[in-house]
Amino acid sequence: MKRLISHVLACLSAVLMVSACGGSGREATSGGAEGGAVAFVPGISRNDSLRFKMFYYEAVRQQVNGNFDAAYDLLRHCLRINPNAAEAYFMLSSYDGVLKGDTAVLEDLQKAAELDPANNAYLERLGTAYIRIGDMGEAIKAYEKLAHNSPERSDVLDILAQLYGKQKDYDSMLGVLERMETLEGENEDLTLAKMRIYSLQGKKEEEFNELKTMSAKHPNDMGYRVMMGNWLLQNGKLEEAYRQYEEVLRADPENVMARMSMIDYYKASGQVQRADSLQEEMLVNAKTPVDGKMALMRQVVADNEKQGGDSTEVISLFKKILAQPQETSDMAELYAAYMTLKQMPQDSISRVLETVLAISPDNVGARLQLIQSVWTKQDFDGVVELSRQGLDYNPDEMAFYYFLGLAYVQKDDDDNALETFRKGVGQIDDQSNPELVSDFYAIIGDILHEKGLDKEAYAAYDSCLQWKDDNLGCLNNYAYYLSEKNTQLEKAAQMSYRTVQAEPDNSTFLDTYAWILFKQGKYAEAAQYIDMAVKNDTTESAVIIEHAGDIHALNGDIDGALEYWQKALEIGTENDKALRRKIKLKKYVEDK
Repeated sequence: MKRLISHVLACLSAVLMVSACGGSGREATSGGAEGGAVAFVPGISRNDSLRFKMFYYEAVRQQVNGNFDAAYDLLRHCLRINPNAAEAYFMLSSYDGVLKGDTAVLEDLQKAAELDPANNAYLERLGTAYIRIGDMGEAIKAYEKLAHNSPERSDVLDILAQLYGKQKDYDSMLGVLERMETLEGENEDLTLAKMRIYSLQGKKEEEFNELKTMSAKHPNDMGYRVMMGNWLLQNGKLEEAYRQYEEVLRADPENVMARMSMIDYYKASGQVQRADSLQEEMLVNAKTPVDGKMALMRQVVADNEKQGGDSTEVISLFKKILAQPQETSDMAELYAAYMTLKQMPQDSISRVLETVLAISPDNVGARLQLIQSVWTKQDFDGVVELSRQGLDYNPDEMAFYYFLGLAYVQKDDDDNALETFRKGVGQIDDQSNPELVSDFYAIIGDILHEKGLDKEAYAAYDSCLQWKDDNLGCLNNYAYYLSEKNTQLEKAAQMSYRTVQAEPDNSTFLDTYAWILFKQGKYAEAAQYIDMAVKNDTTESAVIIEHAGDIHALNGDIDGALEYWQKALEIGTENDKALRRKIKLKKYVEDK
């Protein structure tokens, strides 16, 4: 028994962590504080109390070890010993939620909270359960009790305010916000929240008075004066709004908020030219913060689109702004996005992207967009230069390795391509894009095969397929190269068949599968797939046509084979000598 009690005591910290409850704890806790130990509860014998603790802690141990069935049974036994054990009901609620649903959870939590009403963990879980089933009234009761127990918890008051809001009980919601003000002090967020409630209630005077009160308490904060002007403007009191803005601008002529609000005032009062003039002045003014300029320019674009989308004025304004020194590349990025939206010439967009990079050379998105533009022109030297510069600023960005390596491939510089892709895979981590990593290894495999390093190429292909087992290009190439070496043909057939299933009209995939079947001696089946390959071959590949001749020859169709071989010869291949020999001998001859 001593050994078991020692083990029970050792589990105490686990109990508090896992069940997050204070237990009955009425003998060991003060004021129902959370974290109290399970104690002797009047109403049961001391022996039963000890038995309860022994089984309860064993239930916790079983739960920690993942033996949930045993834990559940032990908890039920605990309640037979002591049907007034709040901690057992609380812990049991998690199991009943899975086994019996929300109703059972509520019954358990209600019982726990009833038995130990000062336990905040029980009340909070009970309130959450009521919210989950949509019973906001009961949730409010639980959270009000919780707020009474812990008046210092502003998070509880915040939830209460939201609950009253869902009930449209705006007076109670205001009461909660006032309690939050008592706890936290007055602040802008609470003021705005109270204003929204007064607005919902249609109490315009009270809504405005909130702003006036805050402004009076903070006379040096011009933001509240601007907010008062904005409220007046939104409520049709244009001249009163104007006076507020004017007073702010007399005190602070460069106040950005007031100047932006003056733009809205000019628009609302029909003074469009003055609004546009002030707007342009602020957009080119170095003192206007970047976020303010961005907000203004987005509004310019939105207004222009509403009026028909004539881009001339917008582009002119962008050019005036970008003619000034820029703190960030944000405006140039917005310009490039706008030009893309308006489907302007790619060369024009590229020039703006170059401006972005001149301001922020580490801007990955702009550089990649520019690389893709240069790629479409087949300017692989340009891709190399842009990608190298990108790696100088972002050495862990795998996309730059990808484009740099591919550009080297296009330039037939396999050595630099291989080195680049190998450096790229050195950047792989848990966050890497599996498709991109898979392509890295696939291309490495292709290059190594070209260099005659088959073993190393196959290892790269295996790595590729570990990252993405349906990389079709890799599956096709890997399978074809195995068949060319006449090795692991069954593995090759399985890989190739997956590509045919994925893209049944792909002539290259059909040809590879037909050729593997041919290598396996399955000539009739090979003929079916090679005929489909020829049918879908819009490029008239000499390789596919030659394979068709070989397969038809071993199916006894010599006339058909000769036609295919002759056609392949006319197209021209590196295999002309072998083709002529087949035609001369009128039979399939295996390439040496």
